[in-house]
Amino acid sequence: MCRLFGFRSVIDSQVHSSLVHADNALGSQSVKHPDGWGVAYYREDIPHLIKSTERAIDDQLFHKVSGVVSSQTVIAHIRNATQGQLNVLNSHPFQYGKWVFAHNGNLKNFEQYKEKLLSHIDPALKHFILGTTDSEIIFYLLLSLIKKKSPLAEVDHAIGFYHAIIEELCQTICQYSGPLYAGEVNNPKENHLTFILTSGETMLGFQGGQQLNYSTHKSLCPERDTCSFYAKVCEESATTSEKVNHLLFSSEQLTGENVWVATKRGQLIAVDSDMKFSKSMLKVPFR
Repeated sequence: MCRLFGFRSVIDSQVHSSLVHADNALGSQSVKHPDGWGVAYYREDIPHLIKSTERAIDDQLFHKVSGVVSSQTVIAHIRNATQGQLNVLNSHPFQYGKWVFAHNGNLKNFEQYKEKLLSHIDPALKHFILGTTDSEIIFYLLLSLIKKKSPLAEVDHAIGFYHAIIEELCQTICQYSGPLYAGEVNNPKENHLTFILTSGETMLGFQGGQQLNYSTHKSLCPERDTCSFYAKVCEESATTSEKVNHLLFSSEQLTGENVWVATKRGQLIAVDSDMKFSKSMLKVPFR
């Protein structure tokens, strides 16, 4: 399966260590996930995407990008293709307007009901589907559900706004694919729907069968004496509705000062535009 990384921070941060140098960094994971990579980052509230079909660890562009990107919001992805050809259109993340999405998962027997899923997508959005992956269709189905409740240009919502939307997303997909997979032994051919979604300000990570870890604090911040944003929550576990200074997601727990927590199946971890932290369990069909 693919691998995900994302962060949302109150200050511009570099990603070189997380993508290249740390144990379990995304670059080293590409040895087993060789089918391309992508990095999305925001500058001046605008998302910028760089994608490739090369194996990340061998790609000088990946190393260059990871070395220069500094942003408050980043999503990165390395691909191990389960659906769709090996080309840049099928590489993650996917972007529409301010929205960026990356998926780690698979829809079982996808081609059998692809057209049925497409029928649920807003006609005005359907034209922007350029690749052949299940992931891109999931993204545009999610955007269609958001659009039913609010214009897509309006991105400043409380996290509760997304609860029913993600539940409906999973219900819609599972009526064709069957329930999401909850087996203890990883089976990449089964149904999985783990993803990260961001508008640049809000960031959400949903665990739909594939592992996803998150971190909101460090064991000891090395910049605690110099950082103007330092707060008690930087070194303590956050509670729901508490403001945090950063939220990180990673398929694999990375080495360093960050304290990682494994998400549970059906769990949504998020921060809103004010960096208020939220964790909640959604009603999603698993078997």
